[in-house]
This record gives sequence, structure tokens and C-alpha cells, in this order.
Amino acid sequence: MDTEHTRFELRDGVALITLDRPDRLNAFTGSMGRELGSAYRRCDEDDEVRVIVVTGAGRAFCAGADLAGGGESFAKQPEGEFSAAGFDPPAFTLRKPVIAALNGHAIGIGLTLALQCDLRLLAREGKYGVVQVRRGVMPDAYAHWTLPRLVGMARAAEILLTGRRLSGEEAFELGLGSRLLPADEVLPAALELARDLAENTAPVSVAVTKRLLWESFSLTPAQVGHKETALHHHIMGREDAFEGALAWLEKRAPRFRLRVSRDFPTWPE
Repeated sequence: MDTEHTRFELRDGVALITLDRPDRLNAFTGSMGRELGSAYRRCDEDDEVRVIVVTGAGRAFCAGADLAGGGESFAKQPEGEFSAAGFDPPAFTLRKPVIAALNGHAIGIGLTLALQCDLRLLAREGKYGVVQVRRGVMPDAYAHWTLPRLVGMARAAEILLTGRRLSGEEAFELGLGSRLLPADEVLPAALELARDLAENTAPVSVAVTKRLLWESFSLTPAQVGHKETALHHHIMGREDAFEGALAWLEKRAPRFRLRVSRDFPTWPE
């Protein structure tokens, strides 16, 4: 896959996507968005990919939109050609877990793209913020949907409406990440977590759990119960359900056989 502003590596079931403009603190460009979307699609379709880790090259994760264009950086775009999503598909729609290894500053779309991920590891030294209202524009990449789900309405309103920058400690306290680590430990910790998921979890079980988890906020308890039951009927009695129990009893690593590309269910209504 030819890329200009990202790098892609796949090893032992873990895909590592690196935003790769370190001289510009990985400032986001249209090319970066297209490449990230292509990498996400590849990961979703490839059964060799079990877990995805997204990080940044150098000392930042992503410093936000590239403002090299000055006053034209946010020029009006043609109707029908522009999307505030920044890239497609969003990480929360993928059937694989996505871990954001925020190895440094994540500002603007640098943070909103990370909010789409399932897990975020924060660098203590990093600065974080959805600063778009301070740039004369507004939050993007589904931030009005993802952020309230992560931190609640009151905290989301403070983050989005003020556009202020947060320290690593404050971002962690507000619930933007599951771990707060020294910057040089973020990526190793994310890869260790990814390898554990790749080696010890059943891919279809993870895929349906992730999909229902993101969907659950729009469902009633009864609807969640209905979908959990329907999805159990899809996976119970199949080879992974037998293998998981046997591997535990035999004290060995599991060898799961179901594949997301082939065995992901028709989603229950």
C-alpha cells in the first residue's frame, strides 16, 4: 500500500498504523486521512489482523489539522465533496479492537480520531484538547457522539465548548484514557496489550462484543438483552466455544478457528 503520511506494519496479528509526519508533529492532512481510512479497511477485511494499534512518529501523536495554509486552512469546501469525518471508516465501526497509543500531544482532530478508538493510552507529558472552537471551526470526526459516551455530557461540554488544552493528568482524570504512562512507555504498553488480545481472545467474540458495546447507548436494557441472546445463539456450540473451555482446562493457549470475514453474524434487529 503506497503511503505518504502513514506507515503500516503487521506482526503476530497486531497491525501498527503510525501517523508519519514527525517534522510537523504528525499534523493531519487529506492524504493522511485517506491513508488512515485505507489502512482501517484493510485491517477490517484481513483475518490476519486481530488488533489495531494507532500511534504517532516522533514526540507527538497528532498536533491537529495542518495549518500551513494560513487563513485558507479551513476554506469553504464544495458541497458533497467535504465530510467532517476526516476519514472513512471510523474506528468504532471496525470489527477489530483499536488501541490509540497517544505517545504525545493529541490536539484537534488528533484527539477526535483517538476518541473513536476502543482504548486510549495517554502520555503523561502530552497536551490534549479538542480546540476547534478556538480556530473558528467546530469539533469533527464524530466527537459530539464519541466524547459524551466516554466522559458524560457535562465533561464533554467543558472539553468541546471551551476548546482548552488539558495536561496528561487532567485528561486521564476526565476519563479520556484508560492508562496514563510516561511517553516512552505508551507504545510498548499498547503493543503488549494488543498481543495479549491477539493471542488469547476469540476474534468473532471480540467483534460482536465491540459492536454491541458501541451500539448499547442507543438501546434499552431489553433491547440489549435481546441482542445478547441472539448473538449467543450465533457463537454457542461452535468450535471457539469448545476451544475456549478446553484451553482453560488444559492450561494452554487457545487456538480459535472462527474468522471475522466468514463468521461474523447477520446483526440482530
